Parts: sequence; C-alpha cells; structure tokens
Amino acid sequence: MTETPMREPTFLVLTALAEEPRHGYAVIEDVAAITGGRVRLRAGTLYAALDRLRAAGLIEVDREEVVQSRLRRYYRLTAAGERSLATETARLRSQATVAERRLQLRRTPLGGATA
Repeated sequence: MTETPMREPTFLVLTALAEEPRHGYAVIEDVAAITGGRVRLRAGTLYAALDRLRAAGLIEVDREEVVQSRLRRYYRLTAAGERSLATETARLRSQATVAERRLQLRRTPLGGATA
C-alpha cells in the first residue's frame, strides 16, 4: 500500500523548512514566496500543521528565542521529514512528467491534434 499524498500546505511547510530552520512567520512568508503569493497560510493553519508534523516526527524544534518579549520557536526537518518530502517530490515529479508527455502527444500530428 502506498502512502497518502501530502496536502499542499504540508508539502509547502516542509519545503520551507528544507532550506533552513524557520520560525512560524518566516514559514508563512517563505510559502508565499515559493508559490508566488498564490498560497498565504493563516497562522491557525500553520500552527496546526506544525503541531501535526511535529507529532508525526517530520519536524522538531530547533531552538527558541525571545524577541520583543515574545517566544519565537524555530522548526527544522527531521531525517524522517527529509525522506517524506523527497518521496512526495518524486511522486509529484512523476505525475508532472506523465502530464507533460501526454500534452506533447496531444500537440503532435500522431497524437491526433490539429494545428
């Protein structure tokens, strides 16, 4: 049996943390940058995802610091998180490759499409 595909917010949070440890607001900003502004995570969505990913062992707390009297917690990927992100990336790449091939076939005379 195969693993369930990741939901997009999960994939994006793990992708944001793949580069370096980040705190919550930095994850929100990086996800927006990764998606060209298409995805804007809300704080509630992000922190629920972080709690879920942490419970699943995909991320862990890297460090905590106090900034302007507020606790800032940084998260990083675990080895399991890296493997999970790599697996999902390969799955998405495979699906995208199939889609690209089919679109190319559709555009060729042998594929039956007309110009």
